[in-house]
Amino acid sequence: MRIIFMGTPDFSVGTLEALIEAGHEVCLVVTQPDKPKGRGGKWQFTPVKEAALRHGIEVFQPKRIREPECVETLKRYQADVIVVIAFGQILPKEILQMTPYGCINVHASLLPKYRGAAPIQWAILNGEKVTGVTTMQMDEGLDTGDMLLKTEVSITAQETGESLHDKLAAAGASLCVQTLREIETGSIRAQKQGESPTPYAKMLTKEMGNIDWARPAVEIERLVRGLNSWPSAYTDWDGQVMKIWEAQAVTETDCAEDAKAKERELAEAAQPGTVVCVEKDSFLVQTGEGFLRVKELQIPGKKRMEAGAFLRGYALTEGTVLRTVAR
Repeated sequence: MRIIFMGTPDFSVGTLEALIEAGHEVCLVVTQPDKPKGRGGKWQFTPVKEAALRHGIEVFQPKRIREPECVETLKRYQADVIVVIAFGQILPKEILQMTPYGCINVHASLLPKYRGAAPIQWAILNGEKVTGVTTMQMDEGLDTGDMLLKTEVSITAQETGESLHDKLAAAGASLCVQTLREIETGSIRAQKQGESPTPYAKMLTKEMGNIDWARPAVEIERLVRGLNSWPSAYTDWDGQVMKIWEAQAVTETDCAEDAKAKERELAEAAQPGTVVCVEKDSFLVQTGEGFLRVKELQIPGKKRMEAGAFLRGYALTEGTVLRTVAR
């Protein structure tokens, strides 16, 4: 097929590469405009633009894809289909209906679950055991088009937003190639979506990572995993922001078996956020329900480190209180 590909972040790159490897003709890549990054403000290409240039594919970077001149630009390529994956702009009806096969979207959830901008992370935050990828025929709604194909991906107990991102990106690349193959042969059967059983998977914000220690330990653990690698879960430690990169929810029974008698007494009276047990390679924090064992963290000016390395270099004692960072 002759394809116009629309995408922007790392998640989109694998699908672009897979389409090229499958022998499709990607005649144009459409991606978001370059943006300055870092203290120096150096302009940075999007990951999809970098991939397109490696393959010698023409790149188009409109500020607003719905502008009439942008629509006319796309028409000139006379593509068979437009493939869209995490592009970052809403497409107008003129583009959705521009090609013989319309616009095919690769979405990182099992639709109609988790429509929206951050389905990967919200699946972890909500404690899902299984997620996946859906290809759909795009319409004018937000992730409401007819479903074409699906593939499931399991969520492990140690899954992070980053690791699940990579698994779903690979699954989506394969599923997109299969979807286009079945579209060409006419063997695919679209299915209407019902109502979504989950809230809209809204975009992540930095403020979401601010730990409320009054929440149950299992929820805080999911927050740590789901917001890894961005924006990360964090807390106030002695006036500094401590990022927590790896943690484990621990039941009260487990904690009692691990702790000494004085530590059990502290745990019984401790307010949420109190460090109740300092071990060799980790420390336990009281939550609103159960305990959180912190295993990897980061403090300002330092790289990520295992909790054991932190404890060897800094004095963290039982009774220290970690707090929500003041806004």
